[in-house]
Amino acid sequence: MADEGDILTDLDLDPAAGANGADNQPSVGFLTQYIKDLSVENPNAPASFQWNEAPQVDLQLNIGATEAGDGVHEVEVRVNASAKADSGVLYAVELIYAGLVAVRNVPEDQAHAFLYAEAPRILFPFARAIVADATRDAGFQPLLLDPIDFNALYMQRLQQKAQEEAQAGGAAGDPAGAA
Repeated sequence: MADEGDILTDLDLDPAAGANGADNQPSVGFLTQYIKDLSVENPNAPASFQWNEAPQVDLQLNIGATEAGDGVHEVEVRVNASAKADSGVLYAVELIYAGLVAVRNVPEDQAHAFLYAEAPRILFPFARAIVADATRDAGFQPLLLDPIDFNALYMQRLQQKAQEEAQAGGAAGDPAGAA
């Protein structure tokens, strides 16, 4: 049996390599990870360093995955963070941190779960560090994002989607539901 290191590094995606049936093992792994986009704004410096009021921090996090090639997907963790006070904006950070993930011989539902729950869980600590460094380098206290349970969010989203589909199916099939 291959050890975990072999699974993550031996991601030969050539379909001919497994033609004899000897290489049908499911495998997933990161090929690379990178900053796709980073923007840091400190629009009111140096005046903002004099403000004494506590800022309101707005944080938005989004996950996305797109197919980048045969068996390779790009997973993105998007973080938008801004701090505003009554006097104005202290900072705004926009980050897209991404990774290329190879997926081979994995059932579709399991691949989907990996791309939208497990891969973001692996990428998030790096994105978290970049945001903390960016806010610190802009002259403010580092913005330390709390850890996120991507698995729970993924399961919650699946349940929400199933409820929406059930409601849409019930409304479409029930003529009394249309008023």
